Amino acid sequence: MDDIDIYIQQYDSHSQKKLYQLRAIIQELIPDGKEKLSWGVPTYYYKGFLVQFAMNKKHLGFYCSPSAIEHFKERLSDYSTNNKNTIRFALHQDLPIELIKEIIQFRIQENLNQ
Repeated sequence: MDDIDIYIQQYDSHSQKKLYQLRAIIQELIPDGKEKLSWGVPTYYYKGFLVQFAMNKKHLGFYCSPSAIEHFKERLSDYSTNNKNTIRFALHQDLPIELIKEIIQFRIQENLNQ
C-alpha cells in the first residue's frame, strides 16, 4: 500500500470511491507521470506540477492552474471555484468525468509548452 492509498483509505467509502475514480482518471491520462503525497495530499507531476486533489468535509478539491480555471470558466459555472487554482466538486454530485479529463489534458499541454 502506498501513501496515496493510505490517504484515500482514511475517508468513508463514498468519498473513497470518488478519490479512487479521480486517481484512475489521472493515471490513465499520464501513465508516465509521477504521483506522490505533497503538502499532505495526492499530487501529480508530468513535466512539472500537473494537478492535485484533496478531500474536504463537503467537497472534493481539485487543484490545477489559474489558466485552466479561466479556460474552462463557463463549463465550471456549476462548481465553486476561485481565481487561483481550485475547483470544488460537491460530494453529493457525480464527478464530471469528461470535464476533468479535458482539464488534465489542458494542463498536460500547458506543461509541454513551457
